[in-house]
Amino acid sequence: MSFTALREFVSFLERNGELHRVTVEVDPELEITEIAARALRLGKPALLFEKVKGAKYPLVINTLASERRIELALGTHPDKLGEQLISFAEQALPPSPKIFLKHPGMTWRLLKSRPRHVTIARSQEVVEKPNLSNLPIIKSWPKDGGRFITLPQVFTYDPRNGKRNVGMYRMHVFDKETTGMHWQIQKGGGFHYYHADKMNQPFELAVALGTDPAMLLATVAALPEGIDEAMFAGFLRKKRTEFVGGRSISISVPANAEFILEGVVEPKERRMEGPFGDHFGHYSAASEFPVFHIKAVTHRKDPIYPATVVGIPPMEDKFLGDATQKILGPLAKLLHSEVHSLWAYYEAGFHNLLVVAIEERYQKEAMKTALGLMGTEQLSLTKCLITVSEEVNPRDFSAVLKAVRENFDPHYDFIMLPKVPLDTLDFTSYKMNLGSKMILDATQKSAAAHKREPKRLTQARKLTGAVRELRNFDRRILDVNLVDGTLLLVKLKMAPEATVKRDGAQIIKKIIALPELDGVKIAAAVSGDIDIHNRESYIWGIFTRFDCERDVNFTEQKLIGISPVYNGIMGIDATWKQGYPEPLVMNESIVKKVDERWERYWK
Repeated sequence: MSFTALREFVSFLERNGELHRVTVEVDPELEITEIAARALRLGKPALLFEKVKGAKYPLVINTLASERRIELALGTHPDKLGEQLISFAEQALPPSPKIFLKHPGMTWRLLKSRPRHVTIARSQEVVEKPNLSNLPIIKSWPKDGGRFITLPQVFTYDPRNGKRNVGMYRMHVFDKETTGMHWQIQKGGGFHYYHADKMNQPFELAVALGTDPAMLLATVAALPEGIDEAMFAGFLRKKRTEFVGGRSISISVPANAEFILEGVVEPKERRMEGPFGDHFGHYSAASEFPVFHIKAVTHRKDPIYPATVVGIPPMEDKFLGDATQKILGPLAKLLHSEVHSLWAYYEAGFHNLLVVAIEERYQKEAMKTALGLMGTEQLSLTKCLITVSEEVNPRDFSAVLKAVRENFDPHYDFIMLPKVPLDTLDFTSYKMNLGSKMILDATQKSAAAHKREPKRLTQARKLTGAVRELRNFDRRILDVNLVDGTLLLVKLKMAPEATVKRDGAQIIKKIIALPELDGVKIAAAVSGDIDIHNRESYIWGIFTRFDCERDVNFTEQKLIGISPVYNGIMGIDATWKQGYPEPLVMNESIVKKVDERWERYWK
């Protein structure tokens, strides 16, 4: 079944037991966040809040917060769609009529991908002056700078050539008709505004609130620059995306959205935006961003406001991001034929950990591929990239660690890239948009490739005993865990002054120097809030809290000329440090409130 509007999907979810109506009044400030996050962790259905305090309209949340809802939205499993897409793409180059006859389903999708223009639109049934106070806009986390529109789909057009982009950028509500526009680096809408700002002209745009699931998935997908998300949405749903002329602006806007915010971003204007709890699980710092002035609001007669919550994983973005990479990930083969598969880990905020399986046809081709991917579109924001051989499943973290244990030698297989562009939300370098990256090559190599004798593996029993003894190594060590014989996790309890002295770095340096730990490949120190026996928690706790250049060390490291040489265990200080933003924690009063009202929400 294909959906052309959010309400169609909401009704379908309800008929299939995947949506629950909450009839009691709820507060958009923090309460909805706690309910939605808890419901996701418990595997509960999507939620439609019929009565939101102070708002005129209902709010729906968690519509795509499960694998089943994703599959219902697409009508098929995203892995299957990805396999079909790459199979068609590989055979269609060069194109021939036989290919289209051989793949009728894919051909039909392509024919339905082209957007079309209509003259009457449901999204314009009501036209009114802007008043954002009517909307059930949520405040997600206690120390957020205010309320944010969390699920906006921003439609922009390149002022040079008219090409469309659809992106999702958080919008801090300043007043009834003004918001921030958080254009991060490497975002299509931000590039469009860059040119408008350079030309010193007002930049018209439209924000859709509440579209069909295909349009939402296309919005968050990491499509190459210049590829129209509206066309990709048509491909996903097998129905054309419809647009209509704006009422107060000269550009086209979605015809079937619940709400449309029409307006303009003026050149050179900036305003302090944030802080805001983001998908890295911490607060991103307040900073100056462009300002969106709303000229008109149009909506359906009975609109539904959509929202989502981002924070410490898992959140709804886990399912959105995983679905889009399952569909689009195989297309990496078109740029790098040696790529077998790849996977970005939601636990690390996607950009912080990417694993790529490669068929290495000549020595160090994996490194060549890694460097190429790190310069490609959204993948250019990757912080840590691990290459493995083609038979290793990048989604299987244990298999990845095994590859690291058996094949990674830092002397030959490690590259540090300092002082390069980094995700806007990454705070570990203390400099917005700048930081460092690293590549670990864990593909199989021949003995001759490195001209060295392979080391014997340390006896597992001896290594386990040495790890156990680490609990007595330093009084600040709370717990240790050796994961798959490869990754040593050390949980530390440190007083506030220890974060200033960087005690985590000192402890991990001492640990990686211990000869009895020979056989461990990576040792990471983490803070006391991390569960080192829970994979989701420790992947998040490691990869969101270290800067490669500053916080990574090896047992031995030196310079030969200007070339760094590394040997031994890689040590990572992934403890929380002074100057980092706080991790996201809900107010105890809100947790208690939701505890007390929990049963009422589900009546």
